[in-house]
Amino acid sequence: MQYENILKRLKALSNPKAVEGMARFGINPENTYGVSIPNLRRIAKEIGKDHSLAQQLWLSCIHEARILASMIDDPNQVTGKQMDLWIKDFDSWDVCDQCCMNLFSKTSMAWEKTIEWTKREKEFEKRAGFVLIACLAWYDEESPDEKFLVFLPVIKQGANDDR
Repeated sequence: MQYENILKRLKALSNPKAVEGMARFGINPENTYGVSIPNLRRIAKEIGKDHSLAQQLWLSCIHEARILASMIDDPNQVTGKQMDLWIKDFDSWDVCDQCCMNLFSKTSMAWEKTIEWTKREKEFEKRAGFVLIACLAWYDEESPDEKFLVFLPVIKQGANDDR
């Protein structure tokens, strides 16, 4: 599926009422179409994994295109540099959470980035670290429970952040 066609499709699925509702929940309404996650998942399934297209979609700065990028990117091709660049672009909790759930938690750098990002000052960069902790606890069934103990002091310290 071509980049331009995807953007047209997202625009066609736009829902101004959904954008209003999203804004009430702290989601930046700029460059937001109000496309539902189930619709984005359907499109992602049609596309399949496509690292190059994911990069293009991310650079569009369109809210839903960025979430879609996290759904179609190939975790095996994602670099630590890409992860660090993308978190700097996070402007809402849902893009942060979706990227961590759909993509970052499935990369080989997930454990490393978790500790690094929880030490950040910027809200969504720090949040990404904590979301990754939750994702790893949920998805990583292979790791022994003891491996997760390293997160307890990080969680305790982060619990004092009023944001």
